[in-house]
Amino acid sequence: MRIAVLHFAHETVTFLQNDTTLDDFRYDGSPASGETLLAHDPKSYMGGFVKVAREFEGVELVGIESPLWPKTGTGSGWVTREAYEAFAGRMVDGIRASGPFDGVYLSLHGAMAVRGVARPEAELARRVREVVGGRAFMVGTFDPHGNEDEEFLRHADMAFTVKYFPHYDARLQGERAARMLVRAIRGDYKPATVTRRVPIISATVLQWTGASPWMDLVQRALTWEAREPDLYVNFFFGFPFADVPDLGMTFQVMTNGDATLARRVAEDMASAAWRQRQALLGSTSVLLIPEGVTRAKKAVADGATPVVLADHSDRSGSATWLLREVVEQDLSEVLIATLADVRAVDALKAAGAKAGDPFDMEVGGLVDESAGAPLRIRGVVRAAGESRGQFWAVIEFGCGNVLVLSRYLVQITEPEQLAGLGIDAARFKVIALKSRVHFRRGFDDSGFAKTILLVEPVQPFLGTVRLDALPYRNVDLKQFYPYGEPRFP
Repeated sequence: MRIAVLHFAHETVTFLQNDTTLDDFRYDGSPASGETLLAHDPKSYMGGFVKVAREFEGVELVGIESPLWPKTGTGSGWVTREAYEAFAGRMVDGIRASGPFDGVYLSLHGAMAVRGVARPEAELARRVREVVGGRAFMVGTFDPHGNEDEEFLRHADMAFTVKYFPHYDARLQGERAARMLVRAIRGDYKPATVTRRVPIISATVLQWTGASPWMDLVQRALTWEAREPDLYVNFFFGFPFADVPDLGMTFQVMTNGDATLARRVAEDMASAAWRQRQALLGSTSVLLIPEGVTRAKKAVADGATPVVLADHSDRSGSATWLLREVVEQDLSEVLIATLADVRAVDALKAAGAKAGDPFDMEVGGLVDESAGAPLRIRGVVRAAGESRGQFWAVIEFGCGNVLVLSRYLVQITEPEQLAGLGIDAARFKVIALKSRVHFRRGFDDSGFAKTILLVEPVQPFLGTVRLDALPYRNVDLKQFYPYGEPRFP
């Protein structure tokens, strides 16, 4: 049993001005193939898929040359047509040269947006299908923040999507994908799928599954999976910062040959979401940055520390709004992790910056309007060097404040990430992060933070919860709740 394994993923913020280019996908370790590809993400989809697939006797996995996540992470805009065609072409050529195959695994995201390609994941599946033929089975794994309609499953047979946000179950979905792909190849599973879209659009920061009703919808999906053998429910929350035609909430249900059951469950899930549409958009409180910093200051005075200030809307990582407010309100013992600034980081690297050097530079801002203006910081370099594929600098300034500079957007999700930079997060009273929900993994669910405040700028930029402020061209917001009165069902 021969299975081709591919990876092509990006969460594209089409409102950012910096395109995701061919060079962004090319760096030390990317693209990857063979065992390097199969081993690249052991705790996530790929790790789960490889682990379970190799538990079956006689299974051969062939890692086809694929790009890994771009070095810009989620802090970049449209994937260029050149980049997409280059890698999709090489993957298809690799399958053709290495075939035949009984199955194909596609490790995807679901919110990739490519200039000139309306549905890039579905288009990749279509091209792969042309090469492997109709008898091979194809499965994909997805992030819940995908914008996926029924098109992917026109060409692929199965899909498995993470249910939790933060994404605790990515490895589990990879395991499921492997198990069901092998069963389908052996003739033990005949996938019947039904897709149901729901006209609801919401900012990702509101989609935290640790609170109702998002938690309730996840539990409803899990209950159906527990009740009905061989039934699986995919819940795509949707990713509103990609201006693409298949944007929005989607449910997919898969059964072992029972299309009637799949349709009944899909209708049930979609109807449940629609009934709770108002609560879905009101489950999380988001403050404007000035008020958030004021509340953080009060929490410090009340001893409710450490405080996490999470700027969920900074999609480039370069925004200075929160840093500026921390300085203006004269907070002390604050850790800001991180601020992305290519210019500053490259200058420090070129100068051979080291611990003890004085620091006096403008940082952040200027990437686009949403980043605001640069802010001058005067202090001392406490650490500088290469780590995790990019150059970092740790700057101490003000009264016990620390600023971490990175080259690209970085989401700090656990205190241990900071320990790798020599920073003890526990010694700070306030920790300012550029994160939407992923930070809850290490700062909320662990009990680390006593106070959590989600903030965004006064202006509704890029990652804002005020989606009607964004310049959509391919999407009519009036077709979605809460910006119009769409008919459903």
